[in-house]
Amino acid sequence: MFRILTVLALPLAMFAANNIYEFNMNSIDGRPVSLSEYKGKAVLLVNVASRCGYTPQYAGLEKLYQKYKDQGLVIVGVPANNFGGQEPGSNAEIKTFCSRTYGVTFPMMAKVSVKGADQDPLYQYLTSAMGGDVKWNFTKFLVGKDGKPVARFEPKVTPDDPELAAAIEKALR
Repeated sequence: MFRILTVLALPLAMFAANNIYEFNMNSIDGRPVSLSEYKGKAVLLVNVASRCGYTPQYAGLEKLYQKYKDQGLVIVGVPANNFGGQEPGSNAEIKTFCSRTYGVTFPMMAKVSVKGADQDPLYQYLTSAMGGDVKWNFTKFLVGKDGKPVARFEPKVTPDDPELAAAIEKALR
């Protein structure tokens, strides 16, 4: 019996993602999105929340997106309600809040869990590759043009931080 379980477990263990392009999510509108749509671009994935002290970072993220999108940067907002219940709304409510309050035009995904037993598979990949569990809203994962994570920035690193800009510019080369 042990031998059979070992053999059955091998294919599962051997399938580990090599990049973000292997993941699918749903847009905030419910449309299936293959992250392979972002091949050849640098991607900044940010777990966001509408009722957080860091929520004003939406404005800076939009500014960053406008500055670098023509050079190949995609910012992807990923709403999550994992921290203090700070993203309680529906996807429609989140979308309305982001567009009306901050003029967000970068892609937004449907709400997911970024930690815990129900953690989204993309975030399983990102956190295993880059420093462990997400600790709070507005954690930023920068992914290179090859789809592999290259840097992680904690929430206190704002979108206008020179360190973040330098990492983005390097990822865009």
